[in-house]
Amino acid sequence: MTRSDRLVLVVNCGSSSLKYRLLQPGTGQVVAGGHVDPIGAAAVAVHRVGEDQFERRLTAADHAEALDAMLAAFTEHGPDLAGAGTPAAVGHRVVHGGERFTAATIVDDEVLAAIEALSALAPLHNPANAEGIRVARARLGHVPQVAVFDTAFHATLPAAAATYAVPKAWRAEHGVRRYGFHGTSHAYVSRQAARFLDRPLEAVNTVVLHLGNGASACAVAGGRSIDTSMGMTPLAGLVMGTRSGDLDPAVPEYLERVAGLDAGGVDDALNHASGLLGLAGAGDLREVVARAQGGDGDAELALDVYCYRIRGYVGAYLAALGRIDAIAFTAGVGENSALVRARSLAGLERLGVLVDEGRNTEAPNVAGTPGPRRISPDGAPVAVLVIPTDEEREIAAQTLAAVDATAGPGQGAPR
Repeated sequence: MTRSDRLVLVVNCGSSSLKYRLLQPGTGQVVAGGHVDPIGAAAVAVHRVGEDQFERRLTAADHAEALDAMLAAFTEHGPDLAGAGTPAAVGHRVVHGGERFTAATIVDDEVLAAIEALSALAPLHNPANAEGIRVARARLGHVPQVAVFDTAFHATLPAAAATYAVPKAWRAEHGVRRYGFHGTSHAYVSRQAARFLDRPLEAVNTVVLHLGNGASACAVAGGRSIDTSMGMTPLAGLVMGTRSGDLDPAVPEYLERVAGLDAGGVDDALNHASGLLGLAGAGDLREVVARAQGGDGDAELALDVYCYRIRGYVGAYLAALGRIDAIAFTAGVGENSALVRARSLAGLERLGVLVDEGRNTEAPNVAGTPGPRRISPDGAPVAVLVIPTDEEREIAAQTLAAVDATAGPGQGAPR
């Protein structure tokens, strides 16, 4: 197998699910993939190879059983991970790398212990990520295991953007600062934007708007993250499906006094009962739009708040970057909602940000995976783009880069 067509198995262990994909990072070709969901109960395991899909029901009590189900699917339906489908490495998505991990890292016992220690910063995600790595090392120990961190892309944040104005002991002893998330998506999309514009990455300033059930904005200067909307946790920033986004930090204490809520109850509500769900009674933007079009005032307000928050971050990042060459919408909402794209940028025309109605509302390419497209008029000072994200491909590419760097010049990854 040549360097260009090596395979990487990308594993994403969530708190209650396992997703995986076997692909070639260089071409983006997906050889196989699937998921096991939910973990801890009666689950459905889905495995796809090309156009074929195989499904079975099982009980996956934990991530070990879910990963065993994944391996069994490869054995039964292919490709054989010990044969033609042997990966050069396994790349694991890890949500939080703290201040220690600023790039994809080969996993050893010390790295795994550090990922587990960072669970205090991501209690719902890092334990599951670590468990997936532990099981994969046991089952696929002959293959290098690499941790790819959501936070790593934002390691380039300048101190002014990363630092909270809180007591020094909080910052020094407890790691209270802005970390940012969705780093693999922001990295991938900002590179794709430069490629689409046919300009060197180092010469392009991009605002990436990753709008899905979770949502974040990122100011990218020449390929480097210089600011991002999420903070120490993924709760900060934009309005999301069920997360509040930015909020006066005194609200939890106020609710404790007037509503009898404790800190845990407020935190749970801000993460799981706020955002679009709290505003409109629905966390799915498609349902919110349908309700608003039907005359629902709460849904219309939810859309206004959602888009207003995005527009505010675009303006703030224009100030931070000094110049914006491109604004790139990505993820489920960003790629599919023409209404959100138009309303989020409305009023920014004097800043060179224009949206062409026809281009914005036209359907993406029908055949295959839709590629990047421009929705601003030709000649507009700022290129407004829609770029499908591919976090698995980015994880796979970073995984191979980490393996090659460890192997040394000219040696390449194990084959």
